[in-house]
Amino acid sequence: MRNRFVLGFLCFSALLASLARAEDGYDMWLRYQPVANENLRQEYQSQLQQVVAEGNSQTIKIAASELQRGLSGLLSKAVTISTTSTSATGVVIGTPANSKLIASLNLKKRLASLGDEGFLIEKTRVANTDQIVIAANTDVGVLYGSFHLLRLLQTEQSLNKLSIASSPKLQYRVVNHWDNVNRLVERGYAGLSLWDWGTLPELKSPRYADYARINASLGINGTVINNVNADPRLMSDQFLKKIAALADVFRPYGIKLYLSINYNAPRAYGDLDTADPLDPRVQAWWKARAEKIYSYIPDFGGYLVKADSEGQPGPQGYGRNHADGANMLADTLKPFKGVVFWRAFVYHPDIGDRFRGAYDEFTPLDGKFKENVILQIKNGPIDFQPREPVSPLFASLKKTNMMMEVQVTQEYFGFATHLAYQGPLFEEALKTDLLVKGKGSTLANILSGDLNKATNKNPRTGMAAVINPGTDRNWTGHPFVQSSWYAFGRMAWDYSLTSDAIADEWLRMTFSNQEKFIAPVKKIMMGSREAGVNYRSPLGLTHLYSQGDHYGPAPWTADMGRADWNAVYYHRAAEDGIGFNRTATGSNALAQYPAELAKQYADLNTVPEDLILWFHHLPWDYKMKSGKTLWVELVDKYYSGVAQVRTMQAEWSKLEGQIDSERFEHVKALLAVQERDAVRWRDSCVVYFQSISKLPIPDAYEKPAHDLEYYKMLARTTYVPDPWHPAGASRVLK
Repeated sequence: MRNRFVLGFLCFSALLASLARAEDGYDMWLRYQPVANENLRQEYQSQLQQVVAEGNSQTIKIAASELQRGLSGLLSKAVTISTTSTSATGVVIGTPANSKLIASLNLKKRLASLGDEGFLIEKTRVANTDQIVIAANTDVGVLYGSFHLLRLLQTEQSLNKLSIASSPKLQYRVVNHWDNVNRLVERGYAGLSLWDWGTLPELKSPRYADYARINASLGINGTVINNVNADPRLMSDQFLKKIAALADVFRPYGIKLYLSINYNAPRAYGDLDTADPLDPRVQAWWKARAEKIYSYIPDFGGYLVKADSEGQPGPQGYGRNHADGANMLADTLKPFKGVVFWRAFVYHPDIGDRFRGAYDEFTPLDGKFKENVILQIKNGPIDFQPREPVSPLFASLKKTNMMMEVQVTQEYFGFATHLAYQGPLFEEALKTDLLVKGKGSTLANILSGDLNKATNKNPRTGMAAVINPGTDRNWTGHPFVQSSWYAFGRMAWDYSLTSDAIADEWLRMTFSNQEKFIAPVKKIMMGSREAGVNYRSPLGLTHLYSQGDHYGPAPWTADMGRADWNAVYYHRAAEDGIGFNRTATGSNALAQYPAELAKQYADLNTVPEDLILWFHHLPWDYKMKSGKTLWVELVDKYYSGVAQVRTMQAEWSKLEGQIDSERFEHVKALLAVQERDAVRWRDSCVVYFQSISKLPIPDAYEKPAHDLEYYKMLARTTYVPDPWHPAGASRVLK
C-alpha cells in the first residue's frame, strides 16, 4: 500500500511540475493551472473526485485522460480514472452504446436532437451518487463535452444546477494550412511547417497529437495540411505513407485529414497530356487516385481546390467551367463519402473590377454543383483585407453548398508580429445582414442553410480558417494570434457567440481569471482590429500593401505585371479625389448585392463610412458626418491608429507582475515593433496621399519625419520571408 501511495504521489508531483513549467505559450488555452479562488477550488474538489469511463475506444480514453489531466491540474489534487461507478463523486462519461451507466439515464430522446457531435453535460444522480454526466451519441461528442466541462472550470463557472446541451451549428469546421513540402509556410510566420516529411512516417512528433488536441478542444473536425498552391507530389505513394501516419494521429480526436490538390496532377505525373475534366482518361486517373488515397486513409476527408486563380491550373484551361471541374472530382470521392471544397477565390486580369470576379463566375453555375461539392468563399470579395464588405456571392447562391473562409494567420494584419484579434472581424461578417429576404438574412443564417431551405433542402455547411501554426514553441508566433484561432473554433461551433465573450473566455483560460487583468486586456483585444484598419486602410481603402510580402505599406505601387496587383488600382487617388466607384456610374459591382443592400451602399447618406471608399470615389473636400473634409478625416484615422497602438503599449506595460514574465515581455517587445510599423504605415500613406491631394497635414499632428522617397526605399526592404519560394513541382507543369 505504501509503495502504491509513493508511486501515486510521485506521478502527481510530476504532473504538477509539468503544469508549473515556464509559460512559453505551448499549452495555449489548455494550461490547467490551479484554480486561484480557493473556495471555488474546494467546491470543485468535493464534486470532482474521479472520472468514470466505461468505454474503451481510443477517443474515450483520450477524453478520460484529458479530464484527469485537466482536473488534477485545476484542482491541485490527483484525480483517478475508473471503469466502474463508486460512491465517490465525479464525472461519468460515455454514450448509451458503450456505457451502462449512461444507458441507465434514458437520455436517448434528448441526445437524438444533438446529432453525431453534440453533447449533454448535467448534474444528476447516477447509481445513488451525485455525478456530473457527459453524454453523447458518439465518442467524439463525449470528447467535445469533456473539453467544454474543463472550459467551465478554467473560467471559474459554477457547477450548481449544471445542464448544458450543445451541438455544432455548422457541419464542416476546418482549418487550412498554407504549408509547402519544403516546410516553408506561405504566410504567417511562426517557424517552419509542423509536418516533418523527412522523418515521417517512422517518427511521429508529439506535437502532432498536441495539435490535434488543440483543435479538438474547439470542436474543429477537419484539417487541410498543405498549401492551396498545391504540390502534386503529395498524392504519391511516397507521401501518402507519411500523410496516413498523420491521419492516424488525428483520427481519435475527431479530425479528418484533407489535401489541397493541383488540378493538373495527371499531367504533372506524366501520365496524361491533358487534365480536361470531361476527358474519360482524366476521370479514370482521378478515380484511380482516389482509390489509392483511401487505401492509405480509409476516412480521408477529400480535396481542397484552388483552380484557375493566380496562376494555378483549372478546368478553364480546357474550355470547361468550375462546375465541370468540381463535379468530376466529386464523383470520384462520392463512393468514399468524400467532399470537394472548391475555392471561389478567382479573378482575371481582363475584368474591370476584381471585386466582381467570384460573383460573375459562380452565380451562373448556381445549382449545377454536385451535392458533395462545397464552395469555399472568402468573407470579402477581394482578399482578407482588414475590412471588407461581405462577398455578394453569399447572397446570390440559392442552390449551392457554401462555407465561409476567413484568416487567422494575419497576412494583411502584421503576420505574427502585430496584435490584431480577429474575433470582431469574424463576428462582423457573420452578423452582416445581406437583406436577401428582408431583414434577418444574415450571413450566419445563409451559412447554416436556414435561409435557403426551400432551394437547397440538404445543405452541407461550414467555415474554414487559414491558420499559421509552425515550429515556434508557442505555435503561432505572437501569443495573441492564438486568440483568433480560438475565436474561429468557437464561432464555427456556435456563430451566435460574441467576440467579446470569446475574448473573455480565452483570456481566462490562457492567462488569468483576475478582473484587473481581464478588463484592460480585453479592451486592448477588442480595439486591436480597428487600430489595424486605421493605420493601414481606413474609410474603405484597401490593398495598399507592398507586393510579395503583404506586410508593409506601398500605396504608390503601379508597376506590377497585372493592373489588379497594383495598389493604385484600388485607391484610385487623383487630383479629383480618392476611392473606387462601384456604383452604376462606375464598375456597377454594387448591382451584385440584393437590391435593398445595393441601394444602401450606393447612397452616401446610408453607406457605412468605414466602407465608403470601397464603393465611392469622392473629392478630397467631401464633407464627412463629423463635419471634417474627407482629407482631414483620412489623416485623422491614420493618426488615431498609431495612437491606439501606443495606448495598447501603455496599458500592457501596467500589467507587469500580473502574469508570467516570459509572455509579458514577449508581448511588450512585439507591441514596440507594432508601434514602429504603425508609424511607418501612417507616415508612408499620409505623405503619399498628400503628394496627390496637395493638402496640408493638420497642425495638431506630428509631421512625418521623412519624404516620400524615403518611405518608398523602406518598401524595398523585406522584413518577412518571401512566400514565393523557388519554382517547384507545384509551379511547373509538364
